[in-house]
Amino acid sequence: MSGLYDDIINLPHHLSATRPQMPIANRAAQFSPFAALTGYDAAIAETARLTDERKELSDDMLETLSMKLGMLEDVIADRPEVSVTYFQKDEKKEGGAYITVTGALKKIDYYDGVIVLVNGKKINIRDILDI
Repeated sequence: MSGLYDDIINLPHHLSATRPQMPIANRAAQFSPFAALTGYDAAIAETARLTDERKELSDDMLETLSMKLGMLEDVIADRPEVSVTYFQKDEKKEGGAYITVTGALKKIDYYDGVIVLVNGKKINIRDILDI
């Protein structure tokens, strides 16, 4: 049976006399997949990330929170251990997350509107949900 390429099918593989042969690792790399849209996966993940809405406290909750802050003021010299749940605004999206931090209380600064823990963490009083 005679084929269309019978005259060249058994010729030896061509090697260039002027150019070096490409290493196998480099030849394989030209067929590897690539990301045509760099950063696309990160953008999709950021869009899919959920945030919470800030809750508005009722008058009763505000009164309870104020009472708890007053009780803490009475024992602040003892550096009481407190757990504070507060709203932290998200830097990239609308909304944020509620975070609970535990630590020794250093001071309550009504002028700046923050409570300060011994570790240096400052929490805005308006962001506090519960103590």
